[in-house]
Amino acid sequence: MILVSACLLGVNCRYDGENERCERLLRFLDSLEEGFIPVCPEQLGGLPTPRNPSIVPKGGEKVLNGEGKVIMKGRGDVTSKFLTGAKETLKLARTFEIKRSVLKSGSPSCGSKRVPKDFREKSEGSGVTAALLRRNGIEVTSEEDL
Repeated sequence: MILVSACLLGVNCRYDGENERCERLLRFLDSLEEGFIPVCPEQLGGLPTPRNPSIVPKGGEKVLNGEGKVIMKGRGDVTSKFLTGAKETLKLARTFEIKRSVLKSGSPSCGSKRVPKDFREKSEGSGVTAALLRRNGIEVTSEEDL
């Protein structure tokens, strides 16, 4: 079993209420003998869809260490929601003994290489959920890695 960002499967759970359906990912999943679990950490953390965009100025690792925050445009600090979503995602991974994931690139939750550090551009770093999964030995890749 692998974890997969639900938005990549066509679920309208992105911050803007849309999805990022990825045909390449769907073909990849079709080729696997194992199953997959769709997740949206931001929804699991209690955030609505649609919602304002969020940024992780210091990256997900710093958030996990208590040294950074997640800021939602127009709402402010939503760090606790992102941490809850990451922890719930990790619970699912542990329940299903998941060792790998394919998460949405560039997301403040799921980004594996790039995250929004301000509301204009992305830079190197991991999202909060991606950082927590990695910290717990789960491989994190993005749709761009397929």
